[in-house]
Amino acid sequence: MIIGVPKEIKNNENRVGMTPSGVAEVVKQGHQVYIQHTAGINSGFPDEAYLSVGAQVLPTIEDVYATADMIVKVKEPIAPEYHLIRKGQLLFTYFHFASDKELTLAMIDNKSICLAYETVEKEDHSLPLLIPMSEVAGRMSIQEGARFLEKPQGGKGILLGGVPGVKPAKVLILGGGIVGSNAAQMAAGMGADVTVADINLSRLRYLSETLPKNVKTLYASELRIKKELPDVDLVIGSVLIPGDKAPHLITRNMLAMMQSGTVLVDVAIDQGGCFETSHPTTHSAPTYVIDGIVHYAVANIPGAVPYTSTLALTNVTLPYVIALANKGWKKACKDDPALALGLNVVEGKVVYKVVADVFDLKYENINL
Repeated sequence: MIIGVPKEIKNNENRVGMTPSGVAEVVKQGHQVYIQHTAGINSGFPDEAYLSVGAQVLPTIEDVYATADMIVKVKEPIAPEYHLIRKGQLLFTYFHFASDKELTLAMIDNKSICLAYETVEKEDHSLPLLIPMSEVAGRMSIQEGARFLEKPQGGKGILLGGVPGVKPAKVLILGGGIVGSNAAQMAAGMGADVTVADINLSRLRYLSETLPKNVKTLYASELRIKKELPDVDLVIGSVLIPGDKAPHLITRNMLAMMQSGTVLVDVAIDQGGCFETSHPTTHSAPTYVIDGIVHYAVANIPGAVPYTSTLALTNVTLPYVIALANKGWKKACKDDPALALGLNVVEGKVVYKVVADVFDLKYENINL
């Protein structure tokens, strides 16, 4: 199979779809890999590193899309890429369709095969291709939240961990999954007063037993969340419903309950965001202020640490890339039910029910 790895063109997206070591493993299997010129440079991988393991370098993104049977990338295609995607071409990347109708309709129109990292799901309901980026995003959410709590950045001017004689900042984390637990670990390590809220009691018990003692757990009812808001300093939104839009856990009216300079970090923005007032931002303009509350809603948080993120992503995607290349997408998905759940749009048909329901589109059962 011919595999193409284009350079990411989303704002400040510095990751790349495959590392040179990942490419080396694919080439060993007898496949051809074409990398766009400088695609890996911002992740620390120059063209020479890919050439040395048997890849070929193409000068433009148009060349990569025109040559490849399968495109392996990081973020969803954006408008300038839509017309480059061919009928029957396999795209293996993050899509987050439920938050982007324009993207969904574009992929239906071009009749490509869209296999989304974020909905590949194992029997235990774990999301193997989302986990490493959730780990990165969870840890970075605290790093970024601490930065924007600084007064020059618009925050309250509070040091997350405090100092002897001065209380630490209060951090509320909405969602106790991979993002939430990693955020809690990072915030606790910095000395903050941390509360993790979730509706899954067994998950809360697990977190209570495994996280440091400066992390408390809370059942996430609306009333209890409201009681936390008046003296909270940093809120991390990390609720995920696989493939679906995130619920709005903090409404516009609830902003008035918080003190000016409080920071909201919406890690769920890829799936529409879990704050009503969220809209996607970029690394070059990461925040905006509504009613005195600082909102951080960068849609590709791990793109700020591309070396770490690219290595972590390739670690988990590589076995699936090899299976798809060796078997073709139909047999690979038939052999692996987890991979089959990654299929969202196939040759003009929506085959992931949640996406169809969100946009009131016709759903087609891929198994039929």
